[in-house]
This record gives sequence, C-alpha cells and structure tokens, in this order.
Amino acid sequence: MSFFFKPSPRSKPGPEELAGAIKESFLSLDTSTFAKALEDVEKNVLSMRQMLSGDAEIEPNQDHISQLTVEICKGDVLALFVHKLPTLSWEARKDLMHCWSILLRHNVDSTYCCVEYIENHLELLDFLIICYNNKEIALTCGNMLRECIKYPTLAKCILESRSFELFFNYVELPTFDIASDALATFKDLLIKHEMIVSQFLSSHYVQFFELYEKLLTSPNYVTRRQSLKILSDFLLEPQNLQIMKRYILEVRFLHIMMALLKDTSKNIQISAFDIFKVFVANPNKPPEIIEVLMDNHEELLMSLQNLPMSKGEDDQFEEEKDLIIKEIEELCNLPKAAAA
Repeated sequence: MSFFFKPSPRSKPGPEELAGAIKESFLSLDTSTFAKALEDVEKNVLSMRQMLSGDAEIEPNQDHISQLTVEICKGDVLALFVHKLPTLSWEARKDLMHCWSILLRHNVDSTYCCVEYIENHLELLDFLIICYNNKEIALTCGNMLRECIKYPTLAKCILESRSFELFFNYVELPTFDIASDALATFKDLLIKHEMIVSQFLSSHYVQFFELYEKLLTSPNYVTRRQSLKILSDFLLEPQNLQIMKRYILEVRFLHIMMALLKDTSKNIQISAFDIFKVFVANPNKPPEIIEVLMDNHEELLMSLQNLPMSKGEDDQFEEEKDLIIKEIEELCNLPKAAAA
C-alpha cells in the first residue's frame, strides 16, 4: 500500500479575492519587503491574465471577468497598475500590458468601467505620457496609451491635456525605438477619431500648427517624412475641410511645402506634392499666395517636372502633376514652351 497521496490542488482565488491580493501586493512594493512583494505581484498579475484570457485548459469565464473588472476599478487598483509601472519587472509589465487592453474593452452592464475610471482620473494619462522619458517603461506606456486612444473620450482628453504638447518633443527623442513609438501614438491621436480631431484643430489651430511646423522643418529625416505623411492623412480628411481651407491660405505653410518639394528624399517630395497641389488648385487663392507662386514659378516648375513617381502610382499622379504645372503656367501667363 502506498502512503504517498497526491495533495489536492489549492483552489484558485475568485475575482474579489484576486483583486484584493493584487492591490495588497502592489501596495507592498513601497515597503521594506520589496523583493517578496515583487514576487507576489508577478504571481498575482499572471493569475489575473489567466482569469481574463483563460489558458490551454480553461476558457475565460465572462462573469468572473466582469466581477474582476468592477473590483479593480472599485479598489483603485487600475491607478496602481499605472503608478507602479517603474518598479515592476519586465515579465510583470508584459502580463500587465496584456491585461490592460482586456480590462479597457470589457463592457459591464453597457459601461466600459475602466475607461470611465480613467476619465475620472486623468492624471493616469498624464503619467503614461510623461513616462516616455523613462527608457525602461516607455514602450509599455506607449502601448497602454494606444489602447486608451481607441476610445474617443480618452483620445479627446489626451488631445486637450497639457501633456499632449510633449509629443512634439518625444517624436525626436535620440532613442529610435522610443521616438518611433511616440510617433505611432501621436499618429493614432490625429487619425483614429476624425470628428474629435477636427474639433480639436478648430479650437487649437494656431498653437497646434506652430508646433507642427517644427516637425516639418526638422533636420531629422524620419521626423520630416512621418510628420508630413500624418499631416496629409488628417488634413485631407473630409471632416477637416475647413481646417484645410484655412491652412492653404497661409504663405508660411506654402513655403514649407515648396521647401519639401526640393527635399533629397523622393518619398518626402511626393508627400509634399499631395499638400502643395491643394495650395495651387485652390480657386480662391489670396493675393499673397499668388505672388509667391509667381515669384518662384521657374523653380517650382522645375521641381514638379523632376518629381518622381512613387511605387504603384497610376496615371492619376501624372494627370495631377500636369494640371498643377498648367495652373502655375497660366497663373504666370507663361507659354508651355517657355516653361520647359
């Protein structure tokens, strides 16, 4: 007879118990037992991931996910997730990042509890943005921010926050991976929700485009190329028609596009043309715009005639280019032969 019995496995904690254990372990990170607390955090965050996502053997229980989501918000655990990021291990941050997206998108009684919680604790968004300065957690925070930006209310909060202006610096950080991540977040803010962006640009037009001008004239190639592409993406959206009409009346912005048409990068030249053509095609060009086009017509025509075609371009590109060349020629009363 065998005297060795397999011990019965300890039952897994329920949602309320797990939320309490997570909170306790996160709070313990501030005590002298940091190493033990960090170990508990990793264990509890992994348990949370398993409850939210299931595992190879068990499918996630939707009732448990709902209860856990509610408890995490009710106990201010969501705030601890953000504020304790700098002290967590890489493994814990990875699991937490996975849980973050699930928690945000989980709907409890027609309410996104975690989104609503963040709306009432906007300092969490500011904290995540500021953490782009921390190389250890910058990419984690960027991922969490982009999950937040999927929700219109949170995207609007970020756009209207003081912290938003920091992105104009972050996209040029010396660490390429972090700068690229910040640029991806910046792009999502300006592309994801057209109506919110349109309202934001209408009320912050001068301040925004003064900052954006620095990106377009940056000595950094990646910054120039990506910011120009993003500008084209949101400026040419139908919802931003009034913004575009205002933009193409300003001489300084025309000068920027003219300079970018002469950039050494073919990609930048082509992207610049997408915006430059709107200045020229505008039937209501103000006198100062006409004067700049006339004064620089020879150089402009040369730049346009030498403009390369991008990959996969069809006849539309050549047709647009010919129309813009013709418009400048007619503007200056130049015969076609003289411009060649």
